[in-house]
Amino acid sequence: MHRRVFLTSLLGASAAVAGLSGCAGGSAAADTEGASTEPLARKVPAGTSLKIASYQNVQQLQFRLAKLPALPFTVSSWLNIGAGPDVINAFRAKSLDLANNAGIPPIQAHYQGFAAKIVAIDVTRKPNYLFATKPGSDIRTVGDFKGKRLAFSQGQAQGVVLLRALKQAGLKYDDVTLVPLTSNQFLTALQSGQVDVAPLANSQAPAYLKQYAGKGARTVTTGVVDLLNLLWAPQSVLNDPAKAAAIAAYIPQWAKGLVWQYEHPDVWNEEFYVKTQNLTLDQARGISRLANKPLFPPSWDEAVTWEQETADLLAEGGFVKKFDVSSLFDHRFESLAAKAVPAEYRR
Repeated sequence: MHRRVFLTSLLGASAAVAGLSGCAGGSAAADTEGASTEPLARKVPAGTSLKIASYQNVQQLQFRLAKLPALPFTVSSWLNIGAGPDVINAFRAKSLDLANNAGIPPIQAHYQGFAAKIVAIDVTRKPNYLFATKPGSDIRTVGDFKGKRLAFSQGQAQGVVLLRALKQAGLKYDDVTLVPLTSNQFLTALQSGQVDVAPLANSQAPAYLKQYAGKGARTVTTGVVDLLNLLWAPQSVLNDPAKAAAIAAYIPQWAKGLVWQYEHPDVWNEEFYVKTQNLTLDQARGISRLANKPLFPPSWDEAVTWEQETADLLAEGGFVKKFDVSSLFDHRFESLAAKAVPAEYRR
């Protein structure tokens, strides 16, 4: 009973962490009311600007190294922000117009009654996350998670990866204790023993293991993927024709930047992982070997199906109310990323 009570209390904990108040339980109507269906302008009006998320300054670095053309609008600020709850908070504060996240933050925003839509999709086929154990742990498989304390972020990709892994292993929510945290707290929670397991990004694992493998920490890999790497924006931003046109102009650059990074791992390893993340070149190469080939589907049918499965999984656990996720997609932008890249990256 304790684990179930702990589980069902997570929504309040997650909202508190994100700095939100009293917004949970929004309806699907919040995502569709006032949604613009006007065709996108072919030219960005002069004087248009966007505030864009760029976690760890990745976007600027990609664009600079790839020598992409100048954007036809002003980026008034690049925000070093990545976690879904933080992005939703910035959207609410109108300090952010466009962000790069996984599939779960738009679902969480909908549940909190905030209207936002997905405008671009990159499909990931290989796992971006693995599970790390605390030092001295005897955990070796997901089946060993039974009875353990697991770091869980309801509003982030790591949360869904964990829920999918539990379902794949045949474990019920009551078989474990889910500890509500945001992803930037996972490492500290592992190091202190507050949790037994936490999902870490592939890029985080090498540094963690370097420090704690000698003390009995290890990683558990699975075949669980978080399919969607996406761009999304508040409905209020998309209803502004000038800003919508700017987003439409940004999407091809975003896609081209991801392709360039994938095709130039040696340069990216040195310029990003070594110079900005303080990893060794060997660690950087290990991360790049696990990198997903960017894939931009001309049709979003698979993405919609995946997003629905994710929302249903969250609803089964009592984290959100069941709803039709088709309201989360702005299909005016559907083909833009695919048209911007070579054929091998369109699927």
